[in-house]
Amino acid sequence: MILGKVIGSVWSTKKDESLVGSKILIVRQLDLEYKEMNNFTIAVDSVGAGEGEIVLVATGSSARQTHISKNKPIDAVIMAIVDKLDVQKGSD
Repeated sequence: MILGKVIGSVWSTKKDESLVGSKILIVRQLDLEYKEMNNFTIAVDSVGAGEGEIVLVATGSSARQTHISKNKPIDAVIMAIVDKLDVQKGSD
């Protein structure tokens, strides 16, 4: 899974018939301190995420396991909106 922040959307008037009605978002990958990284992913939204929200993205065959993405040509899906991360800090 990828931790990321929704930074935009993709508009496509011509697409595979099975994707009609799907919201496609641009997600910038984050580290555990919410710092933006250079990597980004284009993902279909299955949870109603919006710009600026922190999300979890499933990729590969796991991306086709949600109600919205099942049996569709999708390689990445937003499958959770993150409310909070609890990360144990290492001892220095």
